[in-house]
Amino acid sequence: MPKMIVSIDGVVIKEVQITKDRTTLGRRPYNDIVIDNLAVSGEHAMVQMTGSDVYLQDLNSTNGTYVNGKSIKRQLLQNGDSIEVGKYKIKFVGDAAASDGFEKTMIFKPGTASAAPLVAPVAPPSPSTFGGLTGSPDSIQASIKVLSGAAAGREVPLTKVVTTIGKPGVAVAAITRRQRGFVVHHVEGAGNPALNGTPIGAEPLSLKNGDLIELAGTQMQFIQT
Repeated sequence: MPKMIVSIDGVVIKEVQITKDRTTLGRRPYNDIVIDNLAVSGEHAMVQMTGSDVYLQDLNSTNGTYVNGKSIKRQLLQNGDSIEVGKYKIKFVGDAAASDGFEKTMIFKPGTASAAPLVAPVAPPSPSTFGGLTGSPDSIQASIKVLSGAAAGREVPLTKVVTTIGKPGVAVAAITRRQRGFVVHHVEGAGNPALNGTPIGAEPLSLKNGDLIELAGTQMQFIQT
């Protein structure tokens, strides 16, 4: 099944599988792919699936839609195409590639009963993608434990390079594994997450065992062993 992998500054923030004939992208919360950024129009673009073909169409957006660096109005997407919307990049993964054995990245939304509504495959990132990240993913064991809300008591292992937590369009933060530990930074949304009561900004902050993260009204604890 084809999908879109949304990233900013090399960090994956969400993945959306294309399951409908018409999938919308824009800043407004009713879109299928919500990107909360002023450079993105309320209804920016549309992905249309016709059989095995997937088309991207710009919806007369203010800043335009780009595929592989070129402005488009409507274009047939090919596996690996890079879509640019504002400062965000969206990689299109076609049907065949999406079914291959790619590694998985968990997109974790706290405050819901399941606490993990979307687990989608994504090609493993290269070390350079995440600012010189090296080392084995298994060298450090860590997890996030939910302390409040409907998912209280649930523990999510941080086994991948990037784990994105939060609610797209409201507040999203990313926890990134690095050679010497983990860092957290704010990705999108009006409500800034907090680390031990201090707001988390775009600059990554180091995490240590026992740190408390608050995001979208849910409190979580970082556990490292």
